[in-house]
Amino acid sequence: MGRFLLVIFFLSFFTKSIYSQVDTLKSGWEFGRPDERIWRSATVPGTVHTDLLAHHLIPDPFKGMNEKAVQWVDKKDWWYKCTFEVSAAQLKQDVVELEFLGLDTYAEVSVNNKDVLVTNNMFRSWSADVKKHLKVGKNTLLIKFESPIKHDMPRFLRDSVIYPAGNDASDIPLSVYARKAPYHYGWDWGPRLVTSGVWRPVILRAWSGAVIRNVNYITTLDGNKAHVTMKTQLSVTTPGKYFLTPSLDIQHREVLTKRVSKELILNAGDTTCEASFDVASPLLWWPNGMGGQHLYNATAYLTTEKKTAVDNFKKKIGIRTIEVENKPDAQGESFFVKVNGRAVFMKGSNYIPQDNFLPRVTKGKYKKLFDDMQESHFNMVRVWGGGIYENDDFYDLADEKGILVWQDFMYACTLYPGDRSFLENARQEAIYNINRLKDHPSLALWCGNNEIAVAIKNWGWQNGYAYTNLQYESMQRAYDKLFKEILPTAVKENDPGRFYFHSSPISNWGKKEDFTKGDNHYWGIWHGMEWFEAFNTHIPRFMSEYGFQSFPAMQTIDSFATKDDYHIFSNVMQSHQKSPAKGNTAIKTYMDHYYNTPVDFPAFVYLSQVLQAEGMKVAIEAHRRNMPYCMGTLYWQLNDCWPGPSWSGRDFYGRWKALQYYAKRAFEPVIPSSVEEDGQLKTYVITDEKADKTAWNIGINLTLADLQGNIISRKKIPARKLQDGTSTLVNTIAINDLLQGRKRNEVIFYTELVNQNKVLNPNLYYFAVAKEIALQQPDITFACKAAGKGVDVTITTKQLARNIYLELTAEKEGEHFEDNFIDLLPGTQRTIHLQTGRTAAEIQQQLKITSLVDTYKK
Repeated sequence: MGRFLLVIFFLSFFTKSIYSQVDTLKSGWEFGRPDERIWRSATVPGTVHTDLLAHHLIPDPFKGMNEKAVQWVDKKDWWYKCTFEVSAAQLKQDVVELEFLGLDTYAEVSVNNKDVLVTNNMFRSWSADVKKHLKVGKNTLLIKFESPIKHDMPRFLRDSVIYPAGNDASDIPLSVYARKAPYHYGWDWGPRLVTSGVWRPVILRAWSGAVIRNVNYITTLDGNKAHVTMKTQLSVTTPGKYFLTPSLDIQHREVLTKRVSKELILNAGDTTCEASFDVASPLLWWPNGMGGQHLYNATAYLTTEKKTAVDNFKKKIGIRTIEVENKPDAQGESFFVKVNGRAVFMKGSNYIPQDNFLPRVTKGKYKKLFDDMQESHFNMVRVWGGGIYENDDFYDLADEKGILVWQDFMYACTLYPGDRSFLENARQEAIYNINRLKDHPSLALWCGNNEIAVAIKNWGWQNGYAYTNLQYESMQRAYDKLFKEILPTAVKENDPGRFYFHSSPISNWGKKEDFTKGDNHYWGIWHGMEWFEAFNTHIPRFMSEYGFQSFPAMQTIDSFATKDDYHIFSNVMQSHQKSPAKGNTAIKTYMDHYYNTPVDFPAFVYLSQVLQAEGMKVAIEAHRRNMPYCMGTLYWQLNDCWPGPSWSGRDFYGRWKALQYYAKRAFEPVIPSSVEEDGQLKTYVITDEKADKTAWNIGINLTLADLQGNIISRKKIPARKLQDGTSTLVNTIAINDLLQGRKRNEVIFYTELVNQNKVLNPNLYYFAVAKEIALQQPDITFACKAAGKGVDVTITTKQLARNIYLELTAEKEGEHFEDNFIDLLPGTQRTIHLQTGRTAAEIQQQLKITSLVDTYKK
């Protein structure tokens, strides 16, 4: 693979034209089963499951073992209808069209009993000019959704082959046939809830003359100037002379000193036209932590020859360059991202949809998600290929928060059909979503699928599914056609210059040479049952997946279970554990290796989070220490789609697990990190890349102490300049010389950085696993004090306290500790801010503190 350079102005959102009449059909919806003919009120956007829930016709699938009780829903057809008003003024327009931004999935649409659409893909929008079917006054829209199971069963019978869709939690895996969210059929972190419904808005648009469909801004940089070509897509009913005029402003200041209108002679039909302008001294868009996320307001105005306004189109746009370098080098095959000419270490996670019932994900939930990513020092998120192409809110917030988006196409962990109709549907899906998303400054790359290429070679599919050579060769030809021809062609034609590769990871994780090539999904920990220390030796060029499971907080567990279920092998806990091959047994195996046996179920839950977080800390620091050989770390996974044990750092309700706090600390712009290698303790200082290329001025304190806090040895390294975006070895010492005859489980080593005369929180290194360290009861005290928009909690300990967990016994929405699960050295204190609307006195009464020793001593 080669080197790709892209310099673009980016689309942030579409706006309604003020010169056409646009209505969103939200009210008056009803739904029912055709075999019952009982109509009940419905919510649109929505799903059939949420409508059934609202009428108490099914139990909550997220509670107890109710998931099994609702599996009948996807076997039924469901109809949705509404009435909507159309005025005489609207019918005088040239075109009155219905646009469906998301229908899930197989549907027949009629207006006033006239068929207008047949759909087969939840990832595409669908539209039709329905003017000839409309009348002044009330009109009826009917959408007949066919059961995806009923629709796809004949295709399964036709093919006479079982595709290797291991995620599909049914006896007959049909998910490969449907262009709908794969995770709806089940995954190893989520339930099987196969939805139907109107999952995105329905829009009624009436217009005449001409309408702007879309505008793209393609930019080249020349010194301190950006040259912009504005490509505008138009639909025209009235041919003639028109004028297209661009406008650009930032912070309410017009950037273009001279507006130049482009004269257009337009024929009826669809067309694309261009206009150009220059931007002097453009403000560049940077990822989070490097610089500002500068976004311009761009408007395209369309007027007639008589300067009568016809339409306009607005967007937020940004200017930046992005390169993904993936090519052979002296160490194997590189994989890294450059932004505005600077190589940037990617810090972040993998993202899955936030709910099985997608319309329940509100703007507020998206905002909280991106606030959390920004607070955690992310600069990249991977939109994983078994979910959905996300809502516009997701990408708008990525633009605003500076989070680069690795965008998979929606294919994961299985082979797919290769017939003409499936491939054409896939092509249209790709074209639609590329054009919808390509102009966001946050969009970094396109990836064809998740893990299918390595699976073909390494997962034993041919023997495991007893495919003949002819069958398996046919499946692989279908793979090549889709991922090596159709998708890259769609990217090249619609988003030229953007980096595309056909499957992540590029290399498998089983052999040493795999870690020298491209991106890697390392599952030696968890699936391979290797210990966490393996993260220090298995370093790829870019780590795009790795992880370990934990349970969510007890408050979250109580949302789906009762106290009678408080056991990892209870029916409810096992039904919410979607990785049954390893699952709760793997968590316990690792826990027994590193920790003492917890005294009860809440202690196990707390300890599972500590276990997960400590393991991921090893990984993240190892990846950052090894840059520029390794240039990215995206752990699995950021969030959940329902409440239960999983690999997430944030649970279904957005509560931070220990992992999220550890990731925040490990992703700090500058951190120290120590590791044992060949009988030596090596300490590094790792810094982030900055837009202004300034050096870090860092002092370093290295201390060895006993468990009571008595200092055994200390070394101070005076402040020194460290280049940004580097990992620098600052100290090496033989372990035996450092310990001076002391036992490994009787000492602590910690590193403090001094930056701008401020001593940063120490990074502690332990020479023994936790169960071998004789912790004493730490005698922790705390005091709460009002501070800003919340409360400061000052914690003091007399003894070494590990993994101090601050918890509110009656938590309220929006409350959030800035740090948690911290270690405190003997005789020290730490103040942690709590976002809350409650008083300090209330928090003092509600605060509960747990530390590691509490999990095995009572």
